[in-house]
Amino acid sequence: MTHVRNAAVALVVLLLLLGGAWSSWETAQHVLLSKGREHGTLTVTGCNEETCSGRYTPDSAGSSHHTLTIGHSVAAEKGETLPVVVKPGTEEAVRTGWGGGLHAWLPLGGALLLAAPLVGGGLRLVRTAWGFAAAGAAVLLGAFFAL
Repeated sequence: MTHVRNAAVALVVLLLLLGGAWSSWETAQHVLLSKGREHGTLTVTGCNEETCSGRYTPDSAGSSHHTLTIGHSVAAEKGETLPVVVKPGTEEAVRTGWGGGLHAWLPLGGALLLAAPLVGGGLRLVRTAWGFAAAGAAVLLGAFFAL
């Protein structure tokens, strides 16, 4: 019966981590694999509940974008200039640099924190659980302080 319980807990932990990684990858791919994508700066001109918009200045000539939107959680305040990369085929930008990269991995950091008690209590792997918790907390705190 112990093996069945361990397998069930391991499956839940695996699903948590895969879900966090999958959710993070939607944004993180644009930050990590930004070679060949359109780079520039976004000057925030206004925000609503979910997004901020602003004037976009590309690093190289030939851009068709003049205004872009960015998630409200990564845009500081009106007038701030942020380094961004444009999501291909959209009018949406993703913040680059340490702040943008850590923010993109927030779902995985949360999944690591959620999985830590399961690993420690369910699988009895206390040191591994502390490692999961430390890694998740590092991502969350790093994003908080970098943004």
